[in-house]
Amino acid sequence: MPSIGVKLYSVFFKFMLKHRLQSRLQALENDIGSGGGSSFGVTSRPQEETSAAANPSFTDGVATKDIHIDPITSLSIRIFLPDTCFHSPEAISKSRSSVMNFGSDPTQILLRRNSYGPSNNSVSSSNGVSVKRAQNHDSFRRNSYGCSIDDASLKSENGVYGGYNPIGNNCRKLPVMLQFHGGGFVSGSNDSVANDFFCRRIAKLCDVIVLAVGYRLAPENKYPAAFEDGLKVLHWLAKQANLADCSKSLGSTLGGGPDLRKSDGHWHVADAFGASMLEPWLAAHGDPSRCVLLGVSCGGNIADHVVRKSVEGKLLDPVKVVAQVLMYPFFIGNVPTHSEIKLANSYFFDKAMCILAWKLLLPEEEFSLDHPAANPLIMERGPPLKQMPPTLTVVAEHDLMRDRAIAYSEELRKVNVDAPVLEYKDAVHEFATLDMLLKTPQAQACAEDIAIWVKKYISLRGHEFSY
Repeated sequence: MPSIGVKLYSVFFKFMLKHRLQSRLQALENDIGSGGGSSFGVTSRPQEETSAAANPSFTDGVATKDIHIDPITSLSIRIFLPDTCFHSPEAISKSRSSVMNFGSDPTQILLRRNSYGPSNNSVSSSNGVSVKRAQNHDSFRRNSYGCSIDDASLKSENGVYGGYNPIGNNCRKLPVMLQFHGGGFVSGSNDSVANDFFCRRIAKLCDVIVLAVGYRLAPENKYPAAFEDGLKVLHWLAKQANLADCSKSLGSTLGGGPDLRKSDGHWHVADAFGASMLEPWLAAHGDPSRCVLLGVSCGGNIADHVVRKSVEGKLLDPVKVVAQVLMYPFFIGNVPTHSEIKLANSYFFDKAMCILAWKLLLPEEEFSLDHPAANPLIMERGPPLKQMPPTLTVVAEHDLMRDRAIAYSEELRKVNVDAPVLEYKDAVHEFATLDMLLKTPQAQACAEDIAIWVKKYISLRGHEFSY
């Protein structure tokens, strides 16, 4: 069972969320009754949660910045760029060969996976295997190619990261991951403190560039606004890849490269003229042919929709979605599953609040719990499931939406899609992404498990991990 602290926080969380949902529903009804128009382009609610400022310096191993893709709809993304993007292939190969020959010196044993938690001599993995850690393991944080940061000589004399040089010779191409936050379609944001922490963790563990999508929220923006925003970001990524290819052919004669400036001892990027067209971080380091989608709670519904549209569409070259991760997706249906009956009053999100969230999202004339956006098991959804990419589903034991997510995974496996399920004991909805639970061992273990699975599909040939 969840801890007493989680249970108490759940009561407070549900009380506040129910009040907010009912207030928005009442405000929407009043707005419709008065004949007025609703707000347009709402992507965050600053009065409800604290935002984390973007930081283009690699002070903690990940640089971030915000990009507004569509000013009309307020669609934006936050880019999370890990500092492992600077290792050259030569440095990686050299470092990997030297690191693997550590001999009998136990202080050079590399960690299998990165960790945010306290330094312990040994930890237990999810399968119960104890992994011995070196005492000075902090200096051996490795990337997906087995290269330590220290070996790449990326630090200045005072130990601070030296800078970001997208036009240098040591740039690496990293996979791109689109991340869709949770919040029941009506709250949450891509720049919240909790989402910022989670995306930084995923960027480091998976060794990917994370694009956290700030999609439009309900009820100000009804369905399909949020789902269209997700697909628009994927099209924008394809456009960026094509622009980057064009800029390579033009060379550097146009002088439109990034401007490097130094502030407070840290180098960061100041975008030069034309950066609104070509995003320099993605142009230098993004590999859209290895694209992964990750959705948290209701973001899982958006991610699954975007994946389906990407499978149907032919205009996304060179973007290729190679996998998706659905973390406790916000699925529901008219015919209740066993978990929806047994856990109707579960922690953080109960069934009544889930139905209310769907009422706020769906237009009144379209409202149905068997709507294609809500129920993945209905027959009207397309394309055929056999065309879907590998899909990892993360579920929690005490989550009412668990069984429907598992059933969707089973349907994918029936058509030979790699669709494993990770179920976490004593876990609740959003156990790995909620602000209060982010730093728990279970949240860290979940992120590590996701990274292990994702790397099977994003690692370059010859650099795959073996566990």
